[in-house]
Amino acid sequence: MRKRLGAILLAGVLAVSMLFVGCNKGGATTEKTTSGTIKVGVVNNPPSESGYREANVKDMEAVFSAENGYELKTFYSLKNDEQLQAAQGFITEGVDYLLISAAETTGWDEVLKKAQEAGIKVYLFDRMIDVDESLYEAAVVSDMAAEGDLAVQWLLDQNLSEYNVIHIQGAMGSDAQIGRTGALQAQFDSGKMNCVVQQTATWDEAEAKKIVESVINSGEKFNVIYAENDGMAKGAVAALDEAGITHGVDGEVIVMGFDCNKWALRELLAGKWNYDGQCSPFQAQVISDLIQGKTTATGKKIINEEKGFDAKTITQEDIDTYGLGE
Repeated sequence: MRKRLGAILLAGVLAVSMLFVGCNKGGATTEKTTSGTIKVGVVNNPPSESGYREANVKDMEAVFSAENGYELKTFYSLKNDEQLQAAQGFITEGVDYLLISAAETTGWDEVLKKAQEAGIKVYLFDRMIDVDESLYEAAVVSDMAAEGDLAVQWLLDQNLSEYNVIHIQGAMGSDAQIGRTGALQAQFDSGKMNCVVQQTATWDEAEAKKIVESVINSGEKFNVIYAENDGMAKGAVAALDEAGITHGVDGEVIVMGFDCNKWALRELLAGKWNYDGQCSPFQAQVISDLIQGKTTATGKKIINEEKGFDAKTITQEDIDTYGLGE
């Protein structure tokens, strides 16, 4: 009888223990659902890369904030291998969503497959990568090739007697570099434009200055500087100024940049630069609306609408409306 009573009591204790374990497990799940916190891992380029990137990072942090129901984890690097490792780390941590602006277009297949296997949804922003579109929900991006096409068509419309171009490229292998290079490379290949030098400054102002200084010191003639972001255009102009070479409207050298920082657009308004191509850094709210079901993507790629600005037609209103930063 005692053995039987002991067995009954033991069974009862085990049942109560299992009940508490079950309640604790269920309680954790209910708490997460009730709180509505969405874990987001963002792999991006560092804000120091450019004024564009600084605005992009601030936009991401503002939208994916605790106040808006998110737990945000971020990683910044210009190196693709470091970004890949960080993305894998976010997958291991168990984020709900993985957002990526890749340093390079290649190498992402396996990481995105692992994210998919883990049930983590992936959104691309700012830049495309070379993976099957089934591996991500949507890409909210700029059409970098269209930016290049628009800029090069503007340059052709200037009807110069000859085009001797210093081409300063961004980080090689990035979607921005590939897109902004494409249309200009086609002109070089066709012989319509002469490539004086084509070299990467990896988005860096000081490196761009060195590239232009080297050309000036070589004595080779040039009349166009096509820099793939504003910071590199600024470095190029510093080299021209030190050498006493005029630039901008009615100057000896046409200066072209990309991103539309306010300070760069002011250079256009002052006639010191000639052209700046817009690249919108604001993708966060679009992605947040997709995550929260406020909007639905009609296709895999959502393109930012962008334009180019000419020094002869730009206005202060354009700067106030489209310029980045202060």
